[in-house]
Amino acid sequence: MNQRIHHRRGFLRTSARIMLSGVMLPFATRALASLPNARSLAFRHTHTGEHLSIVYAVDDRYLPGALTALNHFLRDHYSGQVGTIDPQLFDLLFRLQRELGCSEPYHVISGYRCPETNATLKATRGGGVARHSLHMDGKAIDIRLPGVPLDDLREAAIGLKQGGVGYYPREQFVHVDTGRVRYW
Repeated sequence: MNQRIHHRRGFLRTSARIMLSGVMLPFATRALASLPNARSLAFRHTHTGEHLSIVYAVDDRYLPGALTALNHFLRDHYSGQVGTIDPQLFDLLFRLQRELGCSEPYHVISGYRCPETNATLKATRGGGVARHSLHMDGKAIDIRLPGVPLDDLREAAIGLKQGGVGYYPREQFVHVDTGRVRYW
């Protein structure tokens, strides 16, 4: 009898998680977004075509389910491998968007990169890819922001002094990371 109750509770917990992470996620996101200290971000991935709008933190607490969704969304789009993204990167993007006064979704060019993908890109693209890129540590993202000139995005990121900022006007993106403060 106890085993039957334990199995039923496990089933109910798993069902609730699935429902909240899938079917109920849009409703939960709207409810969380209405909280005064909620931090949210929206993205469109330029390679996968996927969109994500999510509340990732409330007050000083990161939401584990949101971080899991963000890790998946920002996976290596070449290999499909999912890495762990530094939550401070989300805070950096949140601050950057507020600084620019823009609510458009970020366009993501590259998030997490597994070591194999990074090595391949380094071999084929040379100077544009670091041997030990912070993308492999989940601490970097390449972005653009619709309606915001690339120069303004770069200058705002530099002004935050929160990490590295790379400027790639030919490729039309800005790299931001949570590493040491530096610019290129």
